[in-house]
Amino acid sequence: MPSAEIITIGTEILLGEIVDTNSAYLARRLRDLNVDVFRTSTIGDNARRIADIILETLERTQIIITTGGLGPTVDDPTREAISLAFGVETEFRPELWDQIIERMSRFGRTPTENQKRQAYIPTGAIPIKNAVGTAPAFIVEHGDQCVISLPGVPREMEYLAENEIFPYLQKRYQLSGLIKARVLHTAGMGEGAIDEQIGELELLANPTVGLAAHYGMVDIRITAKAESETIANQLISDVEQTVRQKLGRIIYGTDEETLEGVVLAALAQKGWTLTVVEVNTGGELSRRLSAAGTGAFKGGKILPSLMEGQSLAATLADELKTQKADAALGLTSRPAAGKSEVDIVIITPNRQNSETRGYGGHPKNVPSWSANSALDILRAEME
Repeated sequence: MPSAEIITIGTEILLGEIVDTNSAYLARRLRDLNVDVFRTSTIGDNARRIADIILETLERTQIIITTGGLGPTVDDPTREAISLAFGVETEFRPELWDQIIERMSRFGRTPTENQKRQAYIPTGAIPIKNAVGTAPAFIVEHGDQCVISLPGVPREMEYLAENEIFPYLQKRYQLSGLIKARVLHTAGMGEGAIDEQIGELELLANPTVGLAAHYGMVDIRITAKAESETIANQLISDVEQTVRQKLGRIIYGTDEETLEGVVLAALAQKGWTLTVVEVNTGGELSRRLSAAGTGAFKGGKILPSLMEGQSLAATLADELKTQKADAALGLTSRPAAGKSEVDIVIITPNRQNSETRGYGGHPKNVPSWSANSALDILRAEME
């Protein structure tokens, strides 16, 4: 099985002006092809430094995919950098220039002379025409290794990867099998406590099991390598069953499911509607419930603070009547360095419940943690 590394090119990424989403997309799709991605890197728009990281990466991996630096301006250095790495010149490819001219003519435009740079690629490289943009891609083969350079614009990169690059990799490396992952989402138990319960599973070789902590939630990732999806699913299912036996109700969903979506689905199943009152959360809970997009959420109040003498329970009860909802969820967060707290009140047709929880993380994470804690308590109330 070949290994791969991803290099994103762009000073704007290093400066924090844009977020690199290309690496995540490529890593997921390479995983699906049964290609191990061992490292991702980001480098600025400097030809010598790009060439150096290409040479360094060639010492340890077979497939290198770069994104970015293929535009028409002088600060798009990928073509020159890869030529430098392999000790060759760039060469003009008329067919790429014709493609750029043809594409721009569709929009009534004539390419400028500097755009001709995009028709130059390293000598001997395999050109990849770009049907959805003006920046051609290319592949440099080096023995059983290859360097693939793609545009940085995410949609262009994704189109070329799906239609040109992944089929090329499958054919060149005779890729078979796949890597498949399933993520189990948990709430209500810390990462350390979960590790105590399933630590022996984290030592498995295939499938592998890993933990990722969030704000009041922990994800359990089960990843299997297999020759077919059926076999991968079975490998994952066997481990998942063991995890569920050990952890029980703290698992609230899998993969793309969200805690707010699961809670709203449970409300809808009971025929209940929900209103909320949030104090000092910035509307985090309401935003997430609204984004989940079901009729079970009726809205509510977002307050910077409670008036003197006003209680969260009384405010929530008033909002329940105003909205004519079946259930109500209120929370007041108190961020503080060292220890933050959230007061949570829940009113359902069955009973009223209140609870205070503490959090030792960064105060800026408190809104997300508070929303997760409140949703988890409401979930328990409906079970």
